Amino acid sequence: MNNIEKIIKVSKGEEPADLVLKNAQLVNVLSEEIYETDIAIIGDKIAGISKGYRGKEAIDLNGAYVTPSFIDGHVHLESSMLMPSEFAKLVLPSGTTTVIADPHEISNVMGLQGISFMREATKNLPLDVFMMLPSCVPATDLETSGVDLNSYDLALLIDAPWVLGIAELMNFPGVINCDKSVLSKIQLGIDKNKRVDGHAPNLGGKNLDAYIASGVASDHECTTPDEAIEKLRLGMYLMIREATGARDLEPLIPVLKKYNTRKCMFVTDDRHPKHLGKHISRMVKKAVRLGVNPIKAVQMASLNTAEYFKLYDRGAIAPGYKADIAVFDDLENFEPKMVFKNGKLIAKDGKITADMTELKPPALRGSVNIKYLYNEDFQIKIPADKNKIKVINVIPQQLITKLSIESVKSENGFAIPDTENDILKIAVLERHKATGNIGLGFVKGFGLKSGAIASTVAHDSHNMIVIGTNDEDMFYAAIELEKSQGGKIIVENGKTLAHLPLPIAGLMSDKPAVEVMEKIAELENSARKIGCKIADPFMSMAFLSLSVIPEIKITDKGLIDVNKFEVTELFA
Repeated sequence: MNNIEKIIKVSKGEEPADLVLKNAQLVNVLSEEIYETDIAIIGDKIAGISKGYRGKEAIDLNGAYVTPSFIDGHVHLESSMLMPSEFAKLVLPSGTTTVIADPHEISNVMGLQGISFMREATKNLPLDVFMMLPSCVPATDLETSGVDLNSYDLALLIDAPWVLGIAELMNFPGVINCDKSVLSKIQLGIDKNKRVDGHAPNLGGKNLDAYIASGVASDHECTTPDEAIEKLRLGMYLMIREATGARDLEPLIPVLKKYNTRKCMFVTDDRHPKHLGKHISRMVKKAVRLGVNPIKAVQMASLNTAEYFKLYDRGAIAPGYKADIAVFDDLENFEPKMVFKNGKLIAKDGKITADMTELKPPALRGSVNIKYLYNEDFQIKIPADKNKIKVINVIPQQLITKLSIESVKSENGFAIPDTENDILKIAVLERHKATGNIGLGFVKGFGLKSGAIASTVAHDSHNMIVIGTNDEDMFYAAIELEKSQGGKIIVENGKTLAHLPLPIAGLMSDKPAVEVMEKIAELENSARKIGCKIADPFMSMAFLSLSVIPEIKITDKGLIDVNKFEVTELFA
């Protein structure tokens, strides 16, 4: 008996199902209703949803609610700082069984090899991981990345069944100004009938029309109802984001309560490990608590995302769909008592039950390659007749920065940090090709009174970034990160206070999630001990090198005036 014949016989009730979930309150995202039924499963598929099915195994749900399991429509797995297997262990118990990953971070470091690494590390998980091919590597020519990926490079992978299209087009000016290299990537996605995701904060009017007309279909940067409504009216899919650093769900609730939500979906974008435990389920819970219809909230977490990415085998509970299922006691807390993937129970009562002990990460070369470093490399010589410097001002809980002009504190003709006025030295060291590039400047807002902090997680090219109160500790921190082939570190007086090694592309740990979270807690505590007044200094620091977000940033090529999109002088 072939598979089609077998599922037909089970659907008709002539053969027993492998598993029957009895007395389920089905949240039907197709008809938008809730009713009691039985669910018959054969292999990895749903055979039928009717009362009276018999199975080799049966579970009486006693009226518990059953929904399709959840899909994250846009996530950078690397931002969790975990191997994908550890990421999966955290999100599966909360009901997420499919994610659409953009390996943008590792691609900036290792190019196609990075994408291949992520595929090898995800292909045998009990979590389905599909990928979008990064469209902006590097993000700009104002920084040095490990690789430059063009449309010819992406064409090597676009036909793979695990590739669903082209990832976020952050270079929206390049789209609307008809940059040929950018348009060629859009064309690649269109030619293969695959999705092209967008990234267009505050883009509106005729420029937004042009952006969408080019073939870009979605956006995850809406922060206000007016922006979301304009994009919905033009046919764009809204990816509503709840990341560690950017949380847009609550501001967009008025849109979800009033307008058609069939083109809305939930995404997490960038999340640290401590925010992965609830994942998409927490977004569903929050939406419902704020007044969104529960069925529509579940729909946004499942069917809408599946249909957008043309994954027509999942996202609902109906005959022929994948048996990816979550079971809840109520539609308020959204804490799954059971999670099924491909018809198998993989998590129960918040704990993973799937066997993942045999998963081994593939090999990957080292990626922290800095030119031989000297303490003097951090010195800033003051030019003649100059006594003012341009300073990057950090704004709490925002990615944008402001420029200020400050008096320079000097010693022996060199500009030095001024801790009394919270003006610290910042350095960005090129770490891919050992070019020796070091961008030097000053930053205000961290509050350090001693020591230095450093990281190899620095968007988007992930060069090494160091902030400190003195050159000696900055030098020591940089050397220690080179030794560990990446990571995050806090030092004081030539000693390490806390250190999270990230040897995988300088972005991810090879340790279990619990160990990573312990190290993160140590970093946060040590940051407070040396005076840091930012709750998550590494998150703020990571975006100081992102030269596409105004107003002033710094890369390995120097201080960047983002408004003019050019390198600018440090001394005013």
